[in-house]
Amino acid sequence: MIKTINKFLCLLALLYTGTVFAEIPSITIADTISISGHPKYQNNFTNFDFVNPEAPKKGRIVLPAYGTFDNFNPYIFKGTASTEAAALTLDSLGYTPADDPETAYPLIAEKFEIPSDGSFIGFYLNPKAKFADNTPITVDDVVFSFNSLITKGSPIYKFYYADVDKVVKISPRHVRFYFKPESKNRELPLILSALKIFSAKDFANREYDKPSLTPPLGNGPYKIKSFEAGRYITFSRNPDYWAADIPSRKGFFNFDEIKYDYYQDTTVTLQALYSGNIDLRSEYIAKTWATGYDNELVKSGKIKKQALKHNRPATTQFFAFNTRKEKFSSPLVRQAISYAFNFPWANQNLFYNQYQRLNSYFTNTRFAATDTPKDLELDILLAIEDKLPPEIFTTPVESIFRNDSLSDRENLKLAVKLLNKAGYDFINEQMCNIKTGEPLEFEVIINAANGNAFTRVLLPFIENLRKIGIKATTRVLEINTYKNKLDKFDFDMIVGGIGGLTTPGSEQKDLWGSQSADVDGSNNIIGIKNPAADYLIQKLIETKDNELYTAYVKALDRVLLFNHYVIFNWYSDSDRIAYWDKFSFPQTDNHLGVDINTWWIKD
Repeated sequence: MIKTINKFLCLLALLYTGTVFAEIPSITIADTISISGHPKYQNNFTNFDFVNPEAPKKGRIVLPAYGTFDNFNPYIFKGTASTEAAALTLDSLGYTPADDPETAYPLIAEKFEIPSDGSFIGFYLNPKAKFADNTPITVDDVVFSFNSLITKGSPIYKFYYADVDKVVKISPRHVRFYFKPESKNRELPLILSALKIFSAKDFANREYDKPSLTPPLGNGPYKIKSFEAGRYITFSRNPDYWAADIPSRKGFFNFDEIKYDYYQDTTVTLQALYSGNIDLRSEYIAKTWATGYDNELVKSGKIKKQALKHNRPATTQFFAFNTRKEKFSSPLVRQAISYAFNFPWANQNLFYNQYQRLNSYFTNTRFAATDTPKDLELDILLAIEDKLPPEIFTTPVESIFRNDSLSDRENLKLAVKLLNKAGYDFINEQMCNIKTGEPLEFEVIINAANGNAFTRVLLPFIENLRKIGIKATTRVLEINTYKNKLDKFDFDMIVGGIGGLTTPGSEQKDLWGSQSADVDGSNNIIGIKNPAADYLIQKLIETKDNELYTAYVKALDRVLLFNHYVIFNWYSDSDRIAYWDKFSFPQTDNHLGVDINTWWIKD
């Protein structure tokens, strides 16, 4: 009674003093988090369309991995982690399927709490959710996982979760992530649903940010059965996996055992396939795909060779300039150098015409900039006209690349004109900076796993550069050395790339944003500091209008293209694989590509 009276008196006092209450948002308890508002699967769905819910669970598959590992936590800066370990042993709050990339469905969280004002996102944990030792997954584990990630994890996560103000435990099964008042990040709830959950108790006596070969206590479909650092990891399916039959897991993870054998070079795994040491291999080298499978095992059908069409956004592969280097600070210099790369010649003579040229950071999506800006995109760019080169409004995107209808000689003449415009000219047959006299020279570093394949691609490029007085060299580095150089931005040019993005969002800050350019270990390897790009990234993150969102991403693509930060490589619209004929996988019309977690052993 006293509490009731006190509340009543407080209310009267507030009314008389004219204090205004903040409007309390209405709250929806939902089965999905959907950016578009139109999830593909309804509440009563039993499994995703691209899996076989009746797939038998048995057998073993051996797969290749490349490089090495010295720990099992891929979210920290130090060391080289096994990404397979986190993918197979740790679950997240929600799960986003490949055929509905704008929606999260329940996993560790069985329900989502969505306020009308978008000020937070809440998760109600499934009471059945548990770790591999049968202890329950609690909100304390969620809070620990998030706070450890942003305070002790790789620096990129501070950018990724920058709009989160705090994480609050409401009850043992109810947690909220509150957003900063100025945040308008429409993707943030979806991003948070992908948070992998560690056990807080498991880390009570060890450091989160120190590389360790003690496997974290998992909660996912597999446990680490055995391993030898840098050589192999064997995962065994957890027969007591708590989520095996929930809709977002039904039909996945059908092998009793998955083993990853580590290799330093992609080429040697072809013989490993033929000898039976591995069961499946993805082919990344066009020449090998065209000529390397003339084998009795393939001819007899014991090994299947297939190119599976996909409609995923293209992986953006490129030769990336380090714009922190003075010699690469001018877009004209970068554009000139790009004219020396003859893709049609490489495609015909090296790739057996298996590839298409990339021409956008978002190739094979609706976000790729084309022609000149129009409609909404034009309005967006006009608003920041003072931050843009004037030609961005009048020059079609297609004409800023090397003209492949011209000969090498003609393209190299155009390159020299661009270099002259940038303040370079020939001195003793070398292309030199006229003011400083410094010759234009650079080195391309290559990851050892791809060294042989890319060296033969780069040699004709280097020869063309030599013709216009530019000295370029290549160096193949062991994987750890290569990673360290990338983390410290200690290079001139690299062969790099990013996975295709269905819904570009907060990760764009880490890739191209000024604030990440000087942060060791960030993915802004190019060192981009461009106010126009920063503005467009922020806008595409904030907007809730899909048409406007598309226009902002296209505008960002155009700004990046006109600055010539990379020399685009190539892409394939198929996943090229070879595997022993003892596996089956779902035959669907989704064209999602290869997902080993949906495969199974044939009867």
